Amino acid sequence: MTPDATARTPRRGPVLAALAATALWITLAVPPPPAHADSGPGAPADTTPPVKIDPEDADLRMPGGAELAPGRVLDIKSVVETDDGDERREDTNAKVKFALQAEVLFGKDSANLGGEAKARIKEIAAEAERQHANTVRVFGFTDNLGSASHGVALSKERANAVQQALAEELDPSVGYEIRGYGEQYPIADNGSEEGRKRNRRVEVSFPRTG
Repeated sequence: MTPDATARTPRRGPVLAALAATALWITLAVPPPPAHADSGPGAPADTTPPVKIDPEDADLRMPGGAELAPGRVLDIKSVVETDDGDERREDTNAKVKFALQAEVLFGKDSANLGGEAKARIKEIAAEAERQHANTVRVFGFTDNLGSASHGVALSKERANAVQQALAEELDPSVGYEIRGYGEQYPIADNGSEEGRKRNRRVEVSFPRTG
């Protein structure tokens, strides 16, 4: 403690006491506002007429003969993710999207589906059937390790593998849009292994009709 701080310490008590006394005097000296005669649980309802609005008021008109857009339901997103982050589902008014981590589907730097992958893809196909999907998008993504061209090629091969597994479960009339984006459109920071793991994924989406 500095010498200056020691010198100031004894004066703090009287100052705070004086402020507290002043606040108490103000509280006692100023009476509370009188209660309104019509307030309280048994008071009659407010019968004041609403403010009248002139529909011809120039300040309320839209410029240039513009018209209000028709009403629509806002797009609300619901997101469900497994505890380990291996699978993520997003539901909106327009579509359903699944994101599966590459480690769940494939071996390292591989586009060959593992045993667990088929079961996961079968569940996605069942949801697509419930939504009566006639078009399914399958997009592959990687992290930023390695060359960009290798990432694009690998992500496309993985998307193709997932599409082929979906085709085994869905009606032959279903159409597919397949893309391999490589390291584009990351959903996490590639600066950490945890982020890179999230970016290595395959997304499957289709319109929501149910």
